[in-house]
Amino acid sequence: MKNNTNEIYDILIIGVGPAGMTAAIYAARAMAKIAMIEKGAPGGKVTKTSEIENYPGFDSILGPDLAYKMFEQTQKLQIPYLGEKIIEVKKEPATNLFELVTLSEKSYYARAVIVATGTVERKIGIPGELDLYGMGVSYCAVCDGALFKNKDVAVVGGGYAALEEAMYLTKFANKVYLIHRRNQFRADKNVVEKAKNNPKIEFVFDTISTEIKGVDSKKVNGLVVKNVKTNAVQELAVSGVFPYIGSIPITQFLEQMDVLDENNYVIVDSKGATKVPGLFAAGDVTNTTLRQIATAVSDGSKAGQFAVEYLDNL
Repeated sequence: MKNNTNEIYDILIIGVGPAGMTAAIYAARAMAKIAMIEKGAPGGKVTKTSEIENYPGFDSILGPDLAYKMFEQTQKLQIPYLGEKIIEVKKEPATNLFELVTLSEKSYYARAVIVATGTVERKIGIPGELDLYGMGVSYCAVCDGALFKNKDVAVVGGGYAALEEAMYLTKFANKVYLIHRRNQFRADKNVVEKAKNNPKIEFVFDTISTEIKGVDSKKVNGLVVKNVKTNAVQELAVSGVFPYIGSIPITQFLEQMDVLDENNYVIVDSKGATKVPGLFAAGDVTNTTLRQIATAVSDGSKAGQFAVEYLDNL
């Protein structure tokens, strides 16, 4: 049986990363009655990022530190934080209210909703990846890097995140193999050059990963890779594998709202609004062309501001 809350919010914000927290700050300063909803700790992917050097105001700052500063600001504004997982969002025609259904069978109601749930790491989809998760397979170098002190590890991917996390891992690891299916990177040239100048990183180009091996299925001890040009196969003796091959939007709870594109990102306009009146989205979860902390903050400010404007026009 659902435990319906009697409280009706002006705006409920799903997700407490940079986009969600920025939206909350803008809405709260406009005196809207709001709350943030997040199943886990606040901060989003920023908490899993090592060093950030492209966010205005900081020459360099650790991801967890930036996330904490953002969250601290929301708490100074006394914005409620609800520790719930949303499994469905629907709009009631009779009342024009949004109902947010949680995993704990509660329902929260709001006049407007901002979705800022971000993305989760895409899996490689090879044997051993899921079985050895937590036993050498990790999607968070910041969380687990220290466990691989003086060991050899592999990072799989060719984007900004793969390069950044490979460099972070060199603080602990003896060697970091960077496995990339192409021979060129999609990241900023400065980041690429920094990685290439790191003596602990060994680049393995034109190569895909085909299997993660372990000792008695309890500990990673190898990564099987294949050169896509020569078909040559080799096994790298590594204790850890860190996949960074892209992300998947967290939007399963919106499947009934008809606001997703073919890749399940939320379709929004320049104001962060979807085609459903009162439903907004911001940050990496949207069909944007660039997913960075700065762009998430920009998206959040727009969604927060225009959600308030939507309420004013009701």
